[in-house]
Amino acid sequence: MSKIHNFSAGPAILPQAAIDASVEALQNFAGTGLSLLEVSHRSKEYEAVVEEACQLVKDILGLNDDYAVVFLQGGASLQFDMLPMNFLGENETAAYINSGVWAGRAIKEAKMFGNVNVLASSEDKNFSYLPKDYTIPSDAKYFHCTSNNTIYGTEMFDFPETNGVPLVCDMSSDIFSRPFDATKFDMIYAGAQKNMGPAGTTLIIIKKSFLEKRTSRKIPTMLDYKIHIDNGSMYNTPSVFAIFVCMHTLRWIKGMGLEAMEVRNKEKADLLYAEIDRNSLFVGTVAQEDRSRMNVNFVLNDKSMEDEFLKLCKARNLSGLKGHRSVGGLRASLYNALELESVQALVDTMKEFEESKK
Repeated sequence: MSKIHNFSAGPAILPQAAIDASVEALQNFAGTGLSLLEVSHRSKEYEAVVEEACQLVKDILGLNDDYAVVFLQGGASLQFDMLPMNFLGENETAAYINSGVWAGRAIKEAKMFGNVNVLASSEDKNFSYLPKDYTIPSDAKYFHCTSNNTIYGTEMFDFPETNGVPLVCDMSSDIFSRPFDATKFDMIYAGAQKNMGPAGTTLIIIKKSFLEKRTSRKIPTMLDYKIHIDNGSMYNTPSVFAIFVCMHTLRWIKGMGLEAMEVRNKEKADLLYAEIDRNSLFVGTVAQEDRSRMNVNFVLNDKSMEDEFLKLCKARNLSGLKGHRSVGGLRASLYNALELESVQALVDTMKEFEESKK
C-alpha cells in the first residue's frame, strides 16, 4: 500500500516506533504471554509502564519531585470541570482568556463552580489571532490559557508573567513540540491524541504546592486530583493501551530532545506557510505572528474549488486536510510524528493544483 500522509487533527499520527511496540505487545506484553489488551493493570509489568511514562514526562520537561504526574480519562474536556471543581471556590474568581472553541468551553464549565473573569477574547475576528493586551488580577485564584488552538490555528509561543497567580494551561495539541519552562506552570493538562499517544488518556501535571490550594468543597472521589495522585493513576482501571503507547512515544520524544523537535516542527511549518503565501490559489486565515506550527489553517481564494482540491489530495494520498466542521476551509496538522516528506507532498500538490488552473 502506498504511503498515506496523515494530516489529521486528532487522533493523529504516531511515531512508527510506538506503533511497532504496540503491535508486539498486543501479541505478548513484556514476556507475560498475555496480550496488552488482557493483562492486569495491577501486574508488576504494567505498573512499570505507568511509572516510566510519568518519569519520562518529568525528564523531558525538566521537572523534579515538586510536581506530580498522572494519567486520567475523560479527555481535556473533563479537565474543564475538574480544574475549577478542585481549585475555584463559589465566591472566588479565576481568570481566563478566550482564544477559541476549547477555551470557550473551559470558561463555560468554570462558571458553574465560581466566578470567571474573561480578561480578553479574540472572538471578534473569529479567533484568527491571540489576545495579548490584558492584565492578570493579583487576586485571581488561577489564570487559565490554551497554548494551541487546534480548530483555528493559533499558538502561544510566549506565556504571560502572572506575578504569583497560579498558571494553568491546556497544552493538548502542542505539548512536547518545543522547549519551554515548565516550572512556570502550576498545572498543565493535555489530551494524548495529538502529540503523545492514542485517544483514551489525558496527561495531568500538577505542582504539589498548588494542590494544597484546593477548595474546601466536597469533591466526588473520581474527580479529586489528590486521590488520583495518591494512587499513582491507578485509583480505577486506567487506559492501559493508551498509556503504553504514550510511554513509547515519550521514549521517542526524549531520544530526540525538545530542541531538535522544535527545529523539525519549525521546518515543516515554514515550508507549508511559505507555499500558502506564495501560491495564488490559497490564503492563510491566521495573523502571521500567531500562526501555529501544529495546525495550519488556510482556504482557497475560490471556495468552489475546495472539493476539487480535496479530491486531488486524496489521489495523492494526503489524508485529513478538511477543516473543522465549525470553520470549514483546510487544515494541515503537523504534529511531532509527521515527517517533512509529508509536508513536501502537500506543497507539491498545491503547486500542481495551481498549475492546473493556469
